[in-house]
Amino acid sequence: MSTLRLILGDQLNAGHSWLRERRDDVIYLLMEVRSETDYVRHHAQKVLAIFAAMRGFAAALQAAGHHVHYLRIGDPHNRQSLAANLAQVANELGIQRIERIEADEYRVEQALDQAIAALDLPNQTVSAEHFLLERSEIAAQFASKVPRMATFYRAMRLRFRLLLDAAGEPVGGQWSYDADNREKWSGTPAAPAWPNTRHDLRALWAEIQAAGVQTLGEPSAEAFPWPLSRREARLWLAHFIEYALPHFGRFQDALSRESRTLFHSGLSFALNVKLLHPLEVIQAALAAFEAGKVPLADIEGFVRQILGWREFVRGVYWARMPGYAQLNALNAQRPLPSWYWSGDTQMACLQQAIRQSLDSAYAHHIQRLMVTGNFALLAGCAPDEVDAWYLGIYIDAFEWVELPNTRGMSQFADGGLLGSKPYCGSASYMQRQGDYCRGCHYDAKRRHGERACPLNSLYWHFHLRHADSLGRNPRLAMPYKAWSRMDETERSATLAQAEHYLARLDTL
Repeated sequence: MSTLRLILGDQLNAGHSWLRERRDDVIYLLMEVRSETDYVRHHAQKVLAIFAAMRGFAAALQAAGHHVHYLRIGDPHNRQSLAANLAQVANELGIQRIERIEADEYRVEQALDQAIAALDLPNQTVSAEHFLLERSEIAAQFASKVPRMATFYRAMRLRFRLLLDAAGEPVGGQWSYDADNREKWSGTPAAPAWPNTRHDLRALWAEIQAAGVQTLGEPSAEAFPWPLSRREARLWLAHFIEYALPHFGRFQDALSRESRTLFHSGLSFALNVKLLHPLEVIQAALAAFEAGKVPLADIEGFVRQILGWREFVRGVYWARMPGYAQLNALNAQRPLPSWYWSGDTQMACLQQAIRQSLDSAYAHHIQRLMVTGNFALLAGCAPDEVDAWYLGIYIDAFEWVELPNTRGMSQFADGGLLGSKPYCGSASYMQRQGDYCRGCHYDAKRRHGERACPLNSLYWHFHLRHADSLGRNPRLAMPYKAWSRMDETERSATLAQAEHYLARLDTL
């Protein structure tokens, strides 16, 4: 076997052209390494899911007749880094050529480039064969100017001929039905549970612990809930199409204590490790729409997330790295409050979202953007700390998708490169979108005074301290106009309340 092909933990693509034929001169290398578990502190379920899915994928390769060399986390020969293991295995097996799939993360791509260059062997890097646009194309497209998401999404619809009528116009006459997708959910229709795929991963969890890997959150190793194979991922997809997609769009921005998942798919982990292809997910959803099972607004909202947003943030990432990871346009410097790692806060909205995240390694996009992200933005928390928290706590978080969503969309640290305004809200937003304020220690109606909701005063403090840079933004005209209409006593009390809270973030 003269050729070594490297497969990473987020490259579990059974449809890759590499695997269409079995070659006796090729061996596939997969490895579980501390360099990947330790660069941030990851959720226990994230580490478990990736390792378990990798092991299942390797077993499937072997069953199909491919040669596989697999390094487990506790293997005594495991040198615990991609580069060191690559060199060791190449030397042990007398490898004459190395091939790899392009990495999704800039950090990993740079490390592998350097490692392979040091080996001085013939090598090749091939496409991931997963995304709808090749990395080189989208990085070049976004290099000089990042388009607005709406413009990019429209171009993608036209390019892939999706949700268009015979004349090439959008079905229904609109490109987006986002305005129709903001309903508050009150329990009807019932939100379906996710499929009951349960795995006993206690033995793997013992290996991870024995190796010294430090994690956060609950492992749920005795009844691990996430899909770990392509077969299971396809089951989750079919379940979502049948039971949740018909209501997804209407309630995609809703917040509820009664349902953690509402009508969201839970497919992002399977997509991001490539157990599913984005186009097959889109086509399955479109088939349900064409069969009359899904309303137009719901299908459009779902397609926009995958065809538009997922490809869009990848373009931003690869066009603007490595500098994008250092952007801090609002000069946010405060530490992230300690309760982001425990959920021990008296703010009901933050408590709900954080404890759910620690328990399940999951929160839907509005919980991430408008609950945990909103507070970090209003409080002026350092984007490096915010990035590390998001990258670690969520099972689907890989830097190419996490970084633009967090540093750009959530924290506005890129100064508007990705989004045209900061996405932030006061307690009125929480009340409008769901029931998180119910029974809270704080009073959602009050800006200042005893038990005034911190979101209210921090919302105004944020706008005032950034008035020089944000005050001229036409999309923020309403809050600045509302502030100007408040009497001076109200404004002073509101700002004083915010200062009081900012000095005591860990106690909120």
